[in-house]
Amino acid sequence: MDGACGELATTKKTLELAIVQEDPGSAAAQELIEELSAALADITGDSGKSSFDPDDVRGPRARFLLARNAAGLALGCGALRPLHEDVAEIKRMYARPGHAGTGSALLQALEAQAQALGYRALWLETRLVNQRAVDFYAARGYRRIPNYGRYVGNPLAVCFEKLL
Repeated sequence: MDGACGELATTKKTLELAIVQEDPGSAAAQELIEELSAALADITGDSGKSSFDPDDVRGPRARFLLARNAAGLALGCGALRPLHEDVAEIKRMYARPGHAGTGSALLQALEAQAQALGYRALWLETRLVNQRAVDFYAARGYRRIPNYGRYVGNPLAVCFEKLL
């Protein structure tokens, strides 16, 4: 699937959430991405915008997912982009505050999508100062790995991996 806005596909329904594939350029996706960027800027001093290209999550082995409630309101987002043949990277993970379980549901859906696409591992980066994110991923089976790619040599970054 190419994730075109008109071709939403339900991938998982949890906690009254529908996890759907959507284009990262859609209005709902852009709103969530901007909220995440503002939150990251507040926490880390960097919005993270320079490390995300929407085109990276539009390809055949990539995904951009939204979590929507029963009324259709977008509550969170997350993306997969290919890094290597058997490794995908998680990008733009965000759940609006006050919607418990949204982040976990999105992460589970991304993991399931990654497995279905043939990936054997997921990698991600967050900032050490973002303790909530560090704890979130560690609690869900992600383990620290050496910094990769653009994060090599960055003492503010921490990278994680989960084998699928």
